[in-house]
Amino acid sequence: MTTTIDWQMSAALENVPRGDSELPEVTSLRGAVREWTTLDGEMQAEAVLTPERPVAVDDGEPVTAFAGLAIRALAERLD
Repeated sequence: MTTTIDWQMSAALENVPRGDSELPEVTSLRGAVREWTTLDGEMQAEAVLTPERPVAVDDGEPVTAFAGLAIRALAERLD
């Protein structure tokens, strides 16, 4: 059984340089995951995605923050 992910909830994409600062971008979970897919490999590895609420993927334990391959796993579930 696959868990339904609320792609509309707010999420912050952190540790990503934006001009002269590294302010987190707050958008929807869908938007943050899509933004992550546009980053180069080094930036993807440094990024941290923090959703508004914990997310359970594939009936696993709810996760409060994602990084690296965990964000990629979310990206693979985008519709």
